[in-house]
Amino acid sequence: MDLKLSLVQLCSKILTKMDRGGSLPGHLGLIMDKEFIQRFNMPNIVILVTGTNGKTSTSNMITECLRANGLSVINNRRGDNLNYGIATLLASNADSNYNIKANAAVIEIDELTLYRQFNNLKPTHLVLTNFFRDQLDRAGEMETIIRKIEEVVKDFKGDLVLNGDDPNIVRIGEANQNGKVHYYSVGEYDKSKKETDEASEGKFCPLCNKPLKYEYYQYSHIGRFKCENDNFGDIEKDVFVEKINDDYSFMVEGYEYHPRLKAIFNIYNCAAVINTVKTLNLNYKDVADNIFSNFEVKEGRNELFHLNKDCRLNLIKNPTGANEVMKYVLSDDKDKNVCIILNDNIPDGTDISWIWDAHFERLNVDSVKHIICSGLRAYDIALRLKYEGLKDKIIVIEDFKEVINYLNNDNLESHILSTYTALLKMRSLLEKESL
Repeated sequence: MDLKLSLVQLCSKILTKMDRGGSLPGHLGLIMDKEFIQRFNMPNIVILVTGTNGKTSTSNMITECLRANGLSVINNRRGDNLNYGIATLLASNADSNYNIKANAAVIEIDELTLYRQFNNLKPTHLVLTNFFRDQLDRAGEMETIIRKIEEVVKDFKGDLVLNGDDPNIVRIGEANQNGKVHYYSVGEYDKSKKETDEASEGKFCPLCNKPLKYEYYQYSHIGRFKCENDNFGDIEKDVFVEKINDDYSFMVEGYEYHPRLKAIFNIYNCAAVINTVKTLNLNYKDVADNIFSNFEVKEGRNELFHLNKDCRLNLIKNPTGANEVMKYVLSDDKDKNVCIILNDNIPDGTDISWIWDAHFERLNVDSVKHIICSGLRAYDIALRLKYEGLKDKIIVIEDFKEVINYLNNDNLESHILSTYTALLKMRSLLEKESL
């Protein structure tokens, strides 16, 4: 029996009994032993999921599909994806000899943590969703992250499940020399575009630096592309999504899926899940369809709360994520209020310049009655909205309880778009107020 592991597990049990989660136990373990994570004997299936957006939803849906196939699975459902959170997950699910007590581990992992812990976690699968600019103060430019991940996957012999419609992700597939690369792709539908006006990271071929030619865009730089000079992007598709309907049902290999969350970014998450489960030779058709049609990730990912009228809470943290959430908010013509909460604590990213790349002008429609600005940088987001001609809709309310009171009293459906640290506090308040 290892004393350090016993102390970490005891700490975890005490916090669980107090109905408190968090990564404190893992923090304790890594303080006592810098090599704490690599000491665990991992199960035969270890799936790491990373990317800028969609990590939590994708990893949780993969987990549910594996469980539906009869496997015992551990995963960090709430998205504690840094060193401390991962260490807590492993310690809480191990015996006294560091053996993980499960058939599989599905671990959401932060992009920067990935290259530091990749070998320690002994993955059999790596799932990459997308790469966008995100938290520049912490992560640096996208190129830095891509190069680091290219290096760690270069000799990886496991399964790489990759978004074949993201040039930044395809680069990583090209860098791998020994593994099994599985691309998923989503076909054109009625909302696809031939041109994009959104911030885009993948404009040029990484092999020859010539402009990439897009057949269509889904959002940002995600879409079907190819370099006409060297054929970069001309991928073999293991999973191809087609026949996307108005209700966002879609088909793969002749089977129709019906996702609960009706958004194109969620279809990409579903495609990643199908591709991953398929590589394991498990049931991925009716099982996945059942998961997709009933799955609600919660934890501030399109989470529904019942105030006087319905209120949905969504995380935003970069231009692309904010744009896609706004598309969802505006997908119907019902009158609504929108609240945007902007914090700049370290977990949020202290650089808030990203708000100037997001398309907040989309909120300048008749169905959006008021836009409540809140958080530590409430006046910054209010100024950003003012520049988009939204001055008459703006209301600044810094206190979160007063925000909820306003939304309740105005008696309209509402959407709260929040950065990470504000989301945690707002979610707690909404749970107490929800009818």
